Amino acid sequence: MIQPKHCEKLCDVDISGEEAKFINNRIRENYAINWLIDGLPVGHVRQGAGKDQEKLMYSIGFPLGVDDGKDNPKLNNHYEITIDYHHNKQKDTLRVVGVTVEPYSIDNALIVPGSELCGNKAQEQLLGLYLSEKKTTKTTYTYSVSWQEVDTAWATRWDKYLLVGEPRIHWFSLVNSIIIVLFLTGMVAMVLLRALHKDISRYNQQEAQEDFQEDFGWKLVHGDVFRAPPYPMLLSIMVGNGSQMFLMASVTILFAALGFLSPSNRGSLATVMIVFYMFFGVVAGFISSRLYKMFGGELWKRNVIGTAFLFPSIIFGGFVGLNFFLVAANSSGAVPFGTMLGLVALWFLVSTPLSVIGSYLGFQRPKVETPVRANQIPRQIPDQVFYLRPLPSMMIGGILPFGAIFIELYFILNSIWFHKIYYVFGFLFLVFGILILTCAEVTILMCYFHLCAEDYHWWWRSFFTSGASAIYIFLYSIMYYFTTLQIKSFTSVVLYFGWTAIMSLMFFILSGAIGFFATFFFVRKIYGSIKID
Repeated sequence: MIQPKHCEKLCDVDISGEEAKFINNRIRENYAINWLIDGLPVGHVRQGAGKDQEKLMYSIGFPLGVDDGKDNPKLNNHYEITIDYHHNKQKDTLRVVGVTVEPYSIDNALIVPGSELCGNKAQEQLLGLYLSEKKTTKTTYTYSVSWQEVDTAWATRWDKYLLVGEPRIHWFSLVNSIIIVLFLTGMVAMVLLRALHKDISRYNQQEAQEDFQEDFGWKLVHGDVFRAPPYPMLLSIMVGNGSQMFLMASVTILFAALGFLSPSNRGSLATVMIVFYMFFGVVAGFISSRLYKMFGGELWKRNVIGTAFLFPSIIFGGFVGLNFFLVAANSSGAVPFGTMLGLVALWFLVSTPLSVIGSYLGFQRPKVETPVRANQIPRQIPDQVFYLRPLPSMMIGGILPFGAIFIELYFILNSIWFHKIYYVFGFLFLVFGILILTCAEVTILMCYFHLCAEDYHWWWRSFFTSGASAIYIFLYSIMYYFTTLQIKSFTSVVLYFGWTAIMSLMFFILSGAIGFFATFFFVRKIYGSIKID
């Protein structure tokens, strides 16, 4: 340790024309190399762009090469490694607290092993290493190591990786979301405290009057509002799985916000998400069975199987399909077969039994009783204005939850596709809470407007109103792809849109379950507060 190295020869590699073509294409696609030294990801210091030209930007990984516009790009084959260390004088120990790499492309003829500069830097800019795609190119890899003592303590060595680049934007996102929630809260309060309170009082007073002839407003559909929806089994399965996804996301974000997930423990976030999702299978089974029993369903075996396998099969099938593309591309990011078997084992040996247990407990409980019985003959629904029709109302309802999270979504996408660590889970926790309130309030409002218009088909609509925000997330991801990313290879495009579709589907059932339960409790509350003959 603390021994500098100058232009040490790492190895000689003969790169064939076919291999050179593969490497050159990766350089053009801005591929980066990622190292770990003492548990720290190697960073690359570069000049900022636009308004940040005077700032030094710190990013994880360093470029594989440089595309200088010539027929073939330059391959970086020399690495200037700078290791920051902290000297604890009390314990007389040295600890690595930071690592950066500055890559260079040096023609083999210019490399002078052992020299301090590893060649003539002036000539290096003109004579980089270009890989021929027609013949084999002998490539020499070298490295230099320099050490510098810094004041950064071991406990804070991750701070430079986790530094929020634009905290003002995060605060703007939070304020924007809070404004949306306050607006919706005011609307819901107005409906509940003014409109509903007056309606309930008026309805109950009119019951005592002999000349009262007919109900009006949302009370008019009291005999149909709790009528079982079409496809009750599918709805109960989706709500059950959405509840499972909601609890998994809530607990994971809470653990991350409290600091239990360390960035030094690679893969801890994904591991925690999978474990919580598996264990919350009991919740999916319980809620799905309770709803299905309330709807009067009798095919309980199909409900149990559907809850345990329908949605997980779609997610796992998409995951396996996308992994085949990684395997075909010889990517190191492909999930090994053993890991796949482990996931299947968790699914069948943990999640499925827990889901079955939850379903058993749900079917054993008494049926959920509604405050109003459904009439035998369904009431005819009058023509609705345009914005209260199913598709327009769902799209209107979905845009507000999306508006509460889209700025934070931008940072999450940046962290995934631009080699950055996302660790502002405090912001994410607050935004997630705002998302819950927004989904609940906007769905309640839309349901109230539909009931006032004598449209009692609220079961499915409550799920799709808040779930429609997933459509906007997918559309935003498409815009992000065309405006921000520079992905050209077919495999990368398939992976991007495949994972985007999977994440959007997961968000759809999560947000849909929030809207469903909020509306369900709202409808039970208002119809349980009035007198019905």
